[in-house]
Amino acid sequence: MSTFRYKGKEVFYTVDGEADKPTLIILNGIMMSHKSWEAFVPSFTRLFRVVRFDMLDQGLSSKLEGETYTQALQVDVLRALLDHLELEKAHLVGISYGGSVALQFAIQHPARVARMVLFNAAAYTTPWLRDVGRGWNRVAGSRDGEAYYHVTIPYIYSHGFYSRENDWMEARKEKLLPIFKDEGFQDAMIRLTNSAESHDVRGRMDAIEAPTLVVAAEDDLLTPPREQQTLLEGIPNAELMTFTDCGHASMYERPALFTASVMGFLSDDRNEYQIS
Repeated sequence: MSTFRYKGKEVFYTVDGEADKPTLIILNGIMMSHKSWEAFVPSFTRLFRVVRFDMLDQGLSSKLEGETYTQALQVDVLRALLDHLELEKAHLVGISYGGSVALQFAIQHPARVARMVLFNAAAYTTPWLRDVGRGWNRVAGSRDGEAYYHVTIPYIYSHGFYSRENDWMEARKEKLLPIFKDEGFQDAMIRLTNSAESHDVRGRMDAIEAPTLVVAAEDDLLTPPREQQTLLEGIPNAELMTFTDCGHASMYERPALFTASVMGFLSDDRNEYQIS
């Protein structure tokens, strides 16, 4: 567990795995932290050196109280992380908010991305998603943590998973409610949500050089499959994969498939196959 400073702010990160393996950097979804990925580390470290980090306003990294910013700040933090670790390039895996940051980074710093996997990501924040976020923020501002849970979490999961795994969801609710009731967390979520409103890489994705796997989820309410189709059409060297019977939280709903798609795509460095 380590930190480095970026413009006077502390950025928390962890490194797992052997130093001689290719580096994989994981970019959190908006409500996530480095801890969200602990179950995946044993698998990922079989092939990769795994770096998890909390973006500013997430987890153990500095909170930006009283500040406003866009995701461009998180892109700069990611660049600073690569510099701090003395990495010329790395694989990127981003989900949702983290996928937006990965896209922007790959456009601005194409030579520093080896391969990229984007889960439940979109080329821009649609008016619909923008207004969903504004609704979340209004509830967060009310300081009713349980209400905030109920207007956010159910829509992150597919209806089928939420119903089938309701015992798991209820246990998760018990873990999350104390966090959701914390005013510091609520304020950070408001800032993070606001920072995503200006996300828009349409017309710029042709700058991405890294082979990219775009992963859609059939029952994703927040970033439905049509958004990943836009990514497929815009990124020069992209492939599309769709998880069936799955919502926005694809890593929790389909963990084995999530792991297999990351490890398979990132570890295959061949660009062509000769099939006879």
